[in-house]
Amino acid sequence: MLAAVRDRRASDPLTAALQPPPDETPSAREARLASEREAKKISDGIDEQLRQEKEARKAKLKGRKQIKVLLLGQSESGKSTTLKQFQLAYTPNAFREERLAWRSVIYLNLVRSVRRIIDALSPVDPSDSPTGSDPADEDEPYVGRPSTSQGSATTSALFSSQPYVELKARLEPLLVLEEKLIKLLAGGDDDEATQLAWPAPPDGAAMSKDRPPTPSNSKSEVSLNTRHNWKRALNKLALGSKNDSSPSELDGWWNDPSDPGHVLDQCRPDLEKLWGDEAVQAELKRKRLRLEESSGFYLDSLPRITSLRYVPSDDDVLKARLKTLGVVEHMFSLETGKERGVDWKIYDVGGARSQRQAWAPYFEDMNALIFLAPISAFDQDPRVNRVEDSLLLWRSVVANKLLSNVNIILFLNKCDLLKAKLEAGVRLNQYMTSYGDRPNDHEAVSKYFRNKFLALNQSYSPNPDREVYLHLTAVTDTRRTSSIISNVRDIILRDDLKGVKLL
Repeated sequence: MLAAVRDRRASDPLTAALQPPPDETPSAREARLASEREAKKISDGIDEQLRQEKEARKAKLKGRKQIKVLLLGQSESGKSTTLKQFQLAYTPNAFREERLAWRSVIYLNLVRSVRRIIDALSPVDPSDSPTGSDPADEDEPYVGRPSTSQGSATTSALFSSQPYVELKARLEPLLVLEEKLIKLLAGGDDDEATQLAWPAPPDGAAMSKDRPPTPSNSKSEVSLNTRHNWKRALNKLALGSKNDSSPSELDGWWNDPSDPGHVLDQCRPDLEKLWGDEAVQAELKRKRLRLEESSGFYLDSLPRITSLRYVPSDDDVLKARLKTLGVVEHMFSLETGKERGVDWKIYDVGGARSQRQAWAPYFEDMNALIFLAPISAFDQDPRVNRVEDSLLLWRSVVANKLLSNVNIILFLNKCDLLKAKLEAGVRLNQYMTSYGDRPNDHEAVSKYFRNKFLALNQSYSPNPDREVYLHLTAVTDTRRTSSIISNVRDIILRDDLKGVKLL
């Protein structure tokens, strides 16, 4: 046994490298040992310095006030956009430094919009209809299907004509680009890229044998695990490198022929033709594919988005859609004014039903909760009324005893889409019969939703004294949302001071 241990040590290259030379002289040995003692002294000094710095940071943070805020709501309710608005308001420099990293996400959002249009114009395969899915877990707007075989035949005849077949063929490079962008966001890891398309099912759920193995399937949504720091990697990639022929010049992405922007630039005329085609628009309307109502819609900005030197604006980043698996945490500090020395932590958790079981651990030790309900989504999906789903979710949140003393801020979100929808003639009472014959205008409808949500809080809250702070919002509107966020911050700080008897 002892001999075997010696043999292993003898074969270990690190052990062999640390052994003194076989012909070492006494003076050389003394010099070597003195050098090792000096190296250990320096190493111990560095360790002690790091320990002292760590203790100093702990002591500094110990005396600081910390505010924790939880963002809740169903998928596509605007949680991630609200988190970005907090970042833009309180860490604007860091937010803008990350804009280039969002370029690939915006490209992917655009490409997937095109794929969904092409899929909607293709002949319908009955076996392609998803079965057994939970409508409330669908994160993209529902794509209606023709209800009769006659409708399918008409669609097939129209978009099987030569001009549309040729247009689809010219856009084929975008479908290849979709795969590339997914892998780029995943850091070049094929396993991660596959995970993006079809996240693992919840425990006990079987993986459907019909699911395709590739991430390009249009029914799937690209998702990233929060552990993957894609922003840092893509920021470095976008900045480019020094040009060998002219070291003073920065060689940006626009000079790299493999950059995704070149494919989009070449496809721009066909993209504009596809989106501007009247027959295409009529078919999308018939199938109730409302891309403009979803996050990540950029088809109305094609010349700008597809330009080679495109740099995302703040609004572009706010609209970008990238689903995350897990909890996104953002921390910032207020270092000026009366809020100086206050650290804020904001948590954004997944809103799909399969992820809602992850909410409970975050209910304790929260100072405030921001709940987002997209009140424009009442007609978005014929399989489930998403506003009704939000009402049920809201009821379960306000009734939770762990949250009985937590400040609740309610954002009735997507009011801009609601107003446009009502002005276009969509009638709420066709989707929510309880609305009755009230006026079908924005003021009356928003008041109806306001009363409905507040009534649930009054009926189910375990704390009758808790006040709900309600705001009508469109969180993609930076100017309006900035003032709301400032108001929310003041509410949270004021109520927190009340809780510790300082106000």
